[in-house]
Amino acid sequence: MLLRERELPVSDLDQGTGHLVHVFPESGFICSPCPSRQTLILIREVGHDRFLLFLTVLLFTNSSKLLYKTLIRPVVPYGVETWTLKKKEEQALLIFERKIFRRICGPQYENGGEGEWKIRTNRELEEMNKGANIVKCIKGQRISWLGHLERMDEDRVLKKSFTQELEGTRRRGRPRKEWKEEVEGVLQVLGVRRWREFVADRKKWKDFVRQAKAHSGL
Repeated sequence: MLLRERELPVSDLDQGTGHLVHVFPESGFICSPCPSRQTLILIREVGHDRFLLFLTVLLFTNSSKLLYKTLIRPVVPYGVETWTLKKKEEQALLIFERKIFRRICGPQYENGGEGEWKIRTNRELEEMNKGANIVKCIKGQRISWLGHLERMDEDRVLKKSFTQELEGTRRRGRPRKEWKEEVEGVLQVLGVRRWREFVADRKKWKDFVRQAKAHSGL
């Protein structure tokens, strides 16, 4: 069932969820970003074909999030787990991600007086993503890379460059944190002190990576 040409919807507020619902009277099509039980019952009554059309629109937001998490998020920070990031750089990555999620989710309709559209706040976006973001993903990948380096043979070039002490003097002023210091700081937040004892246990190490990607303190 397709929408008819120039068919205008009748909009109303879903009392169950507070979201705006658009109903096309002639086609029987209903569009809602997050339907309540009453809305779903109404969709079931209008027919199977129209329900499938509604389901396509309903899943668009979740599908877009999934595409971002599987295609964009792994590509943007590619190789960044080997860098040391400043707070300014981390903030730039978070701003980039929030812009994408605001475009995917759209504004939220609030029923205050005549009702108005409101841009989703950073806290709302964080709750929708269950606390996960691109910076936490990078910190988790750093832990994964640290375990990979520690398990390497001693004659590998990467292992030698990781363990070798550089000679010479530093510049004046406070030095930037080394990559290893930043990763150890993340492990301390997770409550892991003697992390070298867990490197050989790949399953346990993967648990640390998953915890870092969703930890509220990072």
